[in-house]
Amino acid sequence: MFSYRHAFHAGSHADILKHFTLIHLVEYLQEKPGALTLIDTHAGAGIYSLKDGYATVSKEADGGIFRLLKYIESCKQSGTPIAASIEHYLNCIQAENTTEELTSYPGSPFILASLLRPQDRLKLFELHPTEIDILRHNVNELKQSKQIDIYAEDSFARLKGLLPPPSRRGLVLIDPSYEDKQDYRYLENAMEEGLHRFATGCYAIWYPVLSRRESTALPDRMKKIAAAHKRSWLHTELRTENAPGERRLQASGMFIINPPWTLEKHLAQALPFLVKALGIDGGAQFLLKSFEA
Repeated sequence: MFSYRHAFHAGSHADILKHFTLIHLVEYLQEKPGALTLIDTHAGAGIYSLKDGYATVSKEADGGIFRLLKYIESCKQSGTPIAASIEHYLNCIQAENTTEELTSYPGSPFILASLLRPQDRLKLFELHPTEIDILRHNVNELKQSKQIDIYAEDSFARLKGLLPPPSRRGLVLIDPSYEDKQDYRYLENAMEEGLHRFATGCYAIWYPVLSRRESTALPDRMKKIAAAHKRSWLHTELRTENAPGERRLQASGMFIINPPWTLEKHLAQALPFLVKALGIDGGAQFLLKSFEA
């Protein structure tokens, strides 16, 4: 499990789907003034350089954030309209860069930190022995650092102890690497426990779309858990190519339990644009389904 470093995947198409969705979830929940608790179960280092280090080895940002920026530039030149939600997402990413050139990509912790209001709290979990030190250093540089708690603990085991939050308003992002197949089982257990303790919380689950049995079964498993607790859900996937035999990640998904009513329309407007911007071959497509309990 300690071989995984998110820096290899920073700014990828999977990050775009995850963070585009995440920003909308937080901002919707913040429409009410009550304090909000945000929990990131697998935080990583918080922010990543796109100009050196691991990101330049994998070059996944080339097919993600840099490809999106290039497509948007062509849209501006041709007069093609760009969804305001896409531009808002890019503004959130650009805000973590000191120049117009995109040299860094913020992970979920930095995106969530940037959205904190004075009454909100952010709780970050990270077990990687190197990443946790980098995360602490990076978070200490933030003006919101006093609103952020960092745990070098197993989030799957610790999560239930944080639920429900004092204000009974919260968002939980669950995004393990899934390199360990046991993560799928841990996720199911965490969701059962989480919904039992905090049924009205918003849970955002990211996952890679793989040929692995556990991956293909994950959405249906989440639907069953949501149904057992009489909860609404939204399921979306973004595929950028369909190249059998290619080892790099070609698609990822988000499964949201207790999604805001605005999320489906938000994604329906953006996903066709993202398919055009990030699609590599004719297999690029998106999926968007929901159920109202």
